Amino acid sequence: MALWILFIVIVLSATGVLALTLGPLKTARNVLTLRLIAGVQYIMAAALLGARLTGNA
Repeated sequence: MALWILFIVIVLSATGVLALTLGPLKTARNVLTLRLIAGVQYIMAAALLGARLTGNA
């Protein structure tokens, strides 16, 4: 159960960061870095989901 909650928190965090970079922060200098962080969060969430569904977590 805790892994599902962690998965949801990671996805919500990445979605929030991505939404900010496409909205109010799109003119910031470090927007590419923020998008990279969101991408890494999505990749880690996918890895966690994959491990959970295959029974390795």
